[in-house]
Amino acid sequence: MARTARALPRAFYARDARELAPALLNKVLVHDDAVTGVAVAARIVEVEAYCGREDSGSHAYRGRTTRNATMFGPPGHLYVYFTYGMHWCANVVGHVDGDATAVLLRAGAPLSGVDIIRARRQRARRDRDLCSGPAKLCEALGITGGLDGIDLVRGAVRIVDDGVAPPARSGVSTRIGLATGRGDAHPWRFFVPGDPNVGPGPRRVNG
Repeated sequence: MARTARALPRAFYARDARELAPALLNKVLVHDDAVTGVAVAARIVEVEAYCGREDSGSHAYRGRTTRNATMFGPPGHLYVYFTYGMHWCANVVGHVDGDATAVLLRAGAPLSGVDIIRARRQRARRDRDLCSGPAKLCEALGITGGLDGIDLVRGAVRIVDDGVAPPARSGVSTRIGLATGRGDAHPWRFFVPGDPNVGPGPRRVNG
């Protein structure tokens, strides 16, 4: 990661999640881990958009709760939730204050602190499996519920631009694990085509 990499500004996040999601591809998720004293980082290679009141697959679909409150706050914060009683998942809050949209960070390519990532993800048989899912990515980077609501612009967790542009044509598919019969199988999953760290799923290239 380039030393000139800078945290994305607040304005970057202030847009519809469906526009924000592909723009996050190839940006770098960094956690300045207080436990290890090391900046652990992964390049974002797979994301999904969730669109609040119009999206039955979104945690915000039925309104604000204690769990999803971060989604209703200002853009550029991290919404972290617990799932299946055992995993953390992280989302980037987008759009404007009061409109609860977010982008799920689904997978990353390890960049720095890789030895720490391997130690946290001992079940991974290959490096390409270290961050190849939303729960794996959080485990690898040490992201837990204590980081829910952290400011990505100024906090210990941030997203930076190191000069690598998003793909000219992103991969796109319907979102993973949502029931098509409920009407929430929108084509709002985006990924870097050909990247080995992308998790299982359809592999159509957009455009």
